[in-house]
Amino acid sequence: MKNKILFILSLLCGLLFVNAGLNKIFDYIPVPDDMPEQAVKMFMAMMEITWLMPLLAAFEIIGGILFIVPRFRAFGALMLTPIMVGILAHHFTLNMGLPVPLIMAAVLIWVIIENRKKYLPLVRNHMNS
Repeated sequence: MKNKILFILSLLCGLLFVNAGLNKIFDYIPVPDDMPEQAVKMFMAMMEITWLMPLLAAFEIIGGILFIVPRFRAFGALMLTPIMVGILAHHFTLNMGLPVPLIMAAVLIWVIIENRKKYLPLVRNHMNS
């Protein structure tokens, strides 16, 4: 039962990342009228760096797809972790809605904990060098 719940949550979370990445490329979700001014300024500044949005979109799409597939979920979690940190920082600093990002972060943390044995060789090898 736990594996089914984790799969469903990973599927939903992965699809949210894929959708966010595709929106950065195709711009199909309208910007809300009540978007905080600071958020608009930050977004416009990020758009000035021409390579940033395509790179972020690629990581969100690829990471989201990997996060959905159980065999590659641990790697997808590694790819999505820095993006999730940025999302949380963005939402905390701008006092934007936190429920969805917090749920996504919780799912990501759960996946990392479930796959901790896969990450141990990375830490052990680094500590021995």
